[in-house]
Amino acid sequence: MNLIITCQRNLEESTILEIQNILERFGDIDAIIEKTVFSGIIQIQTNLDIMKILDGFKDIIEDEPWLIKYCSRVIPIQEECESGLDEIRDKVISLSHVIKKNETYRITVEKRQSSLHTKDIISEIANSLSNKVSLENSDWEIIIQVLRNRTGVSIIPPNSILSVNKQKRFKLD
Repeated sequence: MNLIITCQRNLEESTILEIQNILERFGDIDAIIEKTVFSGIIQIQTNLDIMKILDGFKDIIEDEPWLIKYCSRVIPIQEECESGLDEIRDKVISLSHVIKKNETYRITVEKRQSSLHTKDIISEIANSLSNKVSLENSDWEIIIQVLRNRTGVSIIPPNSILSVNKQKRFKLD
């Protein structure tokens, strides 16, 4: 999985069709789009650049906002691993080369059906990185998406997770 898209519960089928149409528009007719066992959570494997997909979604919201009715949030996932503290930490370390020596980060964890504790995940990651943490004004955001026994990890610029409704409101302002 390299994208997670959230939607309202029981609208997964409509959301999958919407995502399929959007990804085909972007040039990926072979994307694997699947419901997860979690209501309102869809996982996607695409060959496209995930950050360009986010830009594409923003362009659609700007030009044709009515085309996106069901997608709520678009979350880029750079790496996937088993849901263990060591595995998550190792994935973050392998991605952390983008964080320069003087740059800061914040960690955002979303867990679904996991016995892992958010505090433990954050401590494990923070203890393995030498950079400073900045909750208010970070240079990078470390995203941890725990879906039971699988975890998606990303290190992305702040505010890269696309909230469709916020983007639509922002467009109106």
